[in-house]
Amino acid sequence: MLDTQQRVLTEDFRFPSGPAMLSARLYRPVSEPEIVIVLNSATGVPRDYYRYFAQWLAEEQGMACLTYDYRDFGHSLSGDLNKSTVTMADWALIDMPAARAEMRRRFPKAKQWTIGHSVGAMLGPVQPDIGQIDRMIGVCSGLVTLKDHPWPYRALAWLFWYGHAPLLARLLGYLPGKAIGFGTDLPASVYWQWRKWCTAPLNYVPEIGLDLPAAKWSETGTPADLFAFEDDEMVPPDAVWRLADLYGPDTKQHLLSASEFGLTEVGHIGAFARRNAAVWPRLIA
Repeated sequence: MLDTQQRVLTEDFRFPSGPAMLSARLYRPVSEPEIVIVLNSATGVPRDYYRYFAQWLAEEQGMACLTYDYRDFGHSLSGDLNKSTVTMADWALIDMPAARAEMRRRFPKAKQWTIGHSVGAMLGPVQPDIGQIDRMIGVCSGLVTLKDHPWPYRALAWLFWYGHAPLLARLLGYLPGKAIGFGTDLPASVYWQWRKWCTAPLNYVPEIGLDLPAAKWSETGTPADLFAFEDDEMVPPDAVWRLADLYGPDTKQHLLSASEFGLTEVGHIGAFARRNAAVWPRLIA
C-alpha cells in the first residue's frame, strides 16, 4: 500500500520464527533503501505504537523499518494466551534474529541496523546472529533491579513483582496487563522469567551460560549505542550502563534529558511517541 501523501510504502505480512508465524508491518521509501532497520519492541508494547517513528524513518530518512509483534503477543497471538509457554528468552534468541533474517531476505544489499526498545536490546549481546548486524541502537535498555528504581516508583515495581500481578498471573494463567493498567496482556511464562531477572540481587547476568548463551558482542566489532533518559524511572541510567558493560568497552553511552529537546518528559516509553519526535534524529545520528 502506498501512502500518496507521505510517499511511504507499507506492507502487512507474517514471517516464520521457529514454529511460530509473527505478524509484521514494513514501512519503506519508494526508492531502494541503503539502510534497513528492525525495530524490536519493549515488553508489552505492540508494534503499532512505533508506527509514527517507522513512517518518519521511511519518509524523512529513506530507511526501511520492520515493526512486528513477538510470538504469543499482540497480532502474533496464535492461540489461547493462558496456554502459551513462550519465554522472554524465546523472543530474544529466536524472534529477534528471525526478524533480521526476514529483512536480509528482502534487502540483501542494504546495511542492517537494529533499534531495540527496552527488552528489544537488553539481550542483544547473547543473540546468535550479532555478526550480521551493522549497528545496534538500544533505547532505554538495561539490566534493571528493584534497587535501581527511584521512590515512589520502586513501590509500584514492588507491587508488580510481589503484589497483585503474580497472584493474577497464577490465577488466570496469563498476566492481565489491560486490567491492571500495564497496557497489554502477556503470557505468564514471559512474566515469570521477566520477574526472575528484575528481582534478582544483580540482574539476569548470572543466567548467562545457563539459561542464556555467553555474551560475545565485543568480539564482533559491531558498533552499539545505548541511550538513557534522565527521567526514566523504569530503566534508570545506571541500569543502562550496566548493560553497556556486556556490549563491551567500545559501546557509546548517551545520557539524554527531555529539556534539551524542549520537552517536559520522555520517560521509558515516550522516546518513540509522536509528541516526542524531536528526539528521533538524535537516536539515529
